[in-house]
Amino acid sequence: MSDISLSKAVRSNLLALQGTADMMAVAQTRLSTGNKVNSALDNPSNWFTAKGLTNRSSDLNALMDSMANGIQTLKAADNGLSAMTKTLESMQSTLRQARQDKSFQTASLSVDATAIGTSAAKELTFSGGAFAADQTTSLTNTLKPANNGFVGPGATLGRNGNVTLQATSLNGGSAITVALTDTDTASTAAEKINTALGAASGGTGGLTASVVNGQLSLESTKGETVTVGGTAAQHAGLTAGAATTAVTASLAPTGGTDFTANTNDPDLSALSGKTLTLSSGSTTVSYTFDATTTGQLAALKSALGGASGFTIAENAAGLTFSRVDGSNFDVTASDTTLGTAVGIGANTTARSTNGAIASGTVTTITDTFAAKTVDQLVASINADTNLTGKIRASNDNGKLRIENQSTQKLDIEGASNGKIDGSTSTSQISGNSVRAGLASQFNELRDQLDKLADDASFNGINLMRGDKLTITFNETGTSSIDIQTKNGGTINSANLGVPTSLEEEQLDSDTTIDSLLTDMKAALDSVRSQASTFGSNLSIVQNRQDFTKAMIDTLETGAGNLTLADMNEEAANLLALQTRQQLSSNSLSLASQADQSILQLLR
Repeated sequence: MSDISLSKAVRSNLLALQGTADMMAVAQTRLSTGNKVNSALDNPSNWFTAKGLTNRSSDLNALMDSMANGIQTLKAADNGLSAMTKTLESMQSTLRQARQDKSFQTASLSVDATAIGTSAAKELTFSGGAFAADQTTSLTNTLKPANNGFVGPGATLGRNGNVTLQATSLNGGSAITVALTDTDTASTAAEKINTALGAASGGTGGLTASVVNGQLSLESTKGETVTVGGTAAQHAGLTAGAATTAVTASLAPTGGTDFTANTNDPDLSALSGKTLTLSSGSTTVSYTFDATTTGQLAALKSALGGASGFTIAENAAGLTFSRVDGSNFDVTASDTTLGTAVGIGANTTARSTNGAIASGTVTTITDTFAAKTVDQLVASINADTNLTGKIRASNDNGKLRIENQSTQKLDIEGASNGKIDGSTSTSQISGNSVRAGLASQFNELRDQLDKLADDASFNGINLMRGDKLTITFNETGTSSIDIQTKNGGTINSANLGVPTSLEEEQLDSDTTIDSLLTDMKAALDSVRSQASTFGSNLSIVQNRQDFTKAMIDTLETGAGNLTLADMNEEAANLLALQTRQQLSSNSLSLASQADQSILQLLR
């Protein structure tokens, strides 16, 4: 086209028209793309800066999906924890209901004193129920004969003085002192002693003073040995003003055996190997004769006297044995030969009573028994710590009512046909069915507890089972959070301390139920603590999600500021360019018309 010659005006208008067309093309491109920078050629600095911003925005936008999934995973775990909390509260309510329920089964049994009898001690045996091993309670009281102990005088007590009484059940084992006078009768002495017993021990302690055949008698109902001493006891049975200072027993040797003091010991061959025993309370001393030993008298005195509290004196009758504390004592020979030799006749035991041993008299002591009353049985059962919390006794209109404080059947040996008879027959009392049913309810709730933990998963992740959830917050991976249960443990009944299987027997005792309630409280606290931790994690993730959204908007806005076109401006530019183009076209047309005028001149 270089051969074509255009006028200056046409060429000028043509160039202006071409420039306008180029600018219109740019304006149209900006309007169609919305960007004022569409490539690095448009504005390298803005192009690459905006590209970096949009790339980071794109990376953050990709992390938004991970955050959204993480939030849903946390919500799924929170749903599981909320359901577990409600289940644990229901289990706790079940235990409280069991704790409050007292519908224990009972049986009222009459006491058959005739069947129990007096010849032997009989017992009730409890098994089953809340008992891990058989437990017994006595149906009888053990009685001692009236003369088992100190038997005092009849009409008078002799000189003024004190009587001391001591036994295990009395006053914690300490001695009780009763002051008596020479004018006290057996009746007034019994009253004083009973008063002292009651005041000193809160009761008689198994010892009772009474008058038997005109004599003061002490009776032990607990089968214990009662030690009696004191100055009044020393003078028991003596006339007023007597000067005796100790209860003594003079043993006059018979059968030709001479115990008088002499320089040569008698022939003791018949007594060789025989044992003579003196006993008072807890003090017992013995001497065994030996025909081959010289100095038998001195040896006898040495063995039986001195520190033992016994003294041995020689007199015309032979030997006199005495207690320095004035208490009564027993003389026991190993056989009748020795008994005859020492003067107690053809017997082996004699007791010093009222200051002397009656030759040929033997005191026989035989235990007897009496059936306990209903009130006595109630007291003994409820006072027995081995029975406490397992059974409870009460008086039901003259019958012994036994309450089975268990969910299991209770067997009672020694009762049959509604009567307590001490036989080998067995009666039964059913268990508490309400508490047994609550144990089953508890176990059903516990099973649901573990199932809730198994089902609280999202997208393959179960935080309740200890899975770890990692959420990244920035495009470089330097900001993230790891979400997991404490120590990565599974939240289930076992780790929460909830019984794997609650046995009915565990609801027998209120103490055990209280312990279970404590465990349930700890489990609830653990679940609530974990829910609080997950809630805090959820808040962090949601905050980061909102922050990331804001950052993406900031980055995209920044990139847009560098590359986006002002559509209003570009539209105005295009309109102006279109007007310019029209004007340029008119100008070109006018310039062309000038050339055409010359053509007309040539015509």
